[in-house]
Amino acid sequence: MMILYFLFMIPLLFFNLINCWYLYQFSMILIMFMFMFNLINYYFSSFSYFLAIDYFSYGLIILSILIVSLMIISSNMIYKKLNMNLFLFMCLMLSLILIIIFSSVNMLVMYIFFEFSLIPLMVLIFGWGYQPERLISGLYLFFYTLFASLPLFLLIIYLYMSNGSLFFDCKYLFSLSFFFHFCLIFAFLVKLPMFMVHFWLPKAHVQAPVSGSMILAGLLLKIGGYGILRFMFIFENMFMSYNYIWYSLSIIGGILVSLICLIQGDVKCLIAYSSIAHMSLCLIGLLSMSKWGVIGAYLMMISHGLCSSGLFCLANISYERLSSRSFFLNKGLLTFMPSMCSMWFLFSSFNMGCPPSLNFLSEIFILNSMMMFWFNSLYYFVFISFFSACFSVYLFSYTQHGSSNFLYSYSLGYIREYLLLIVHLLPLLIILLGLNSFLI
Repeated sequence: MMILYFLFMIPLLFFNLINCWYLYQFSMILIMFMFMFNLINYYFSSFSYFLAIDYFSYGLIILSILIVSLMIISSNMIYKKLNMNLFLFMCLMLSLILIIIFSSVNMLVMYIFFEFSLIPLMVLIFGWGYQPERLISGLYLFFYTLFASLPLFLLIIYLYMSNGSLFFDCKYLFSLSFFFHFCLIFAFLVKLPMFMVHFWLPKAHVQAPVSGSMILAGLLLKIGGYGILRFMFIFENMFMSYNYIWYSLSIIGGILVSLICLIQGDVKCLIAYSSIAHMSLCLIGLLSMSKWGVIGAYLMMISHGLCSSGLFCLANISYERLSSRSFFLNKGLLTFMPSMCSMWFLFSSFNMGCPPSLNFLSEIFILNSMMMFWFNSLYYFVFISFFSACFSVYLFSYTQHGSSNFLYSYSLGYIREYLLLIVHLLPLLIILLGLNSFLI
């Protein structure tokens, strides 16, 4: 039903309706509420045509539709411009692709749409990006993903040849080959991205428009974690044998990337690197292969998707007024935009995992799973947590305090911008309050 809903929305975008922009957004929110009343179970339910949902896909699909509808509110610069309908079409395609990825029960279908998500994203970066460097950043994104996912495609063909099925609920061959494991997991590690294969992310983030940054941070990084989660249930022994390799890289990478954050001169670059630090924690939770770790990683995917997306919106709000993303020009926003300071404070606090946010709860879950996997990783977690707080404080204090470069002027936020930020903020608090029923 959802797929048909999206397909029938396509003609709407190419009629020259004046309120097509708002009608599209209303349609997205409507389908989100319709989807929320679906009956779901621990295992795949609502089966139809290689698609089904369970608890993992349920939250991520709702997050996808919410972020895509918020992309429309944030992209006010595109409203009533020449290519407005094409922009809406790209957003629609991205949301459709993400929903199929998160609800697919067939490996090949998931792989095809995993690759296909690159095309609308590259159109967003090339078409509505900021600087000429967007061309090279698009190529980084394209070739990293292409290079990493070819081994996965060959592995899927091999699985089909040896088992005759590609469904996630079948029993597959038992193999402890490291080459087999590497082909399986590498595509998802690049998408997450894990430290060492993360170079495409800051480049793509910085050059992408605000909508591109939101969908990259909010959703496309989550495909990696979701893929690992799905394959981990099938090849448990193989993952148990080799998890320590990726675990070690993630735990060291989390500390190093947090340090890299502290030397950034670009607001969007810092938020992009903070995404890598958070996703390394998410990967650690998944690789511990405990119930607490998986739930913690899942909650971190949801909370990071909302929090990071909100920070990119805030960076864009100041960029629209000052035409710069540099920390050296974005100083003193407290005097320039006093009304936005509380939002900066809340999002920076939630980014470092302060209570009462969902980020805080997910970090507690991941800390427990880390100690169950290897007790000494507690000491590494202390460093990751401390540096995470450092770069969040750095982001807040450097942008808000100091003397503003723009004398005798100040700016108010629009109602549209407050709506955008509050819709990012509320789920982080509401999900935390509703988790009692989820975890019983």
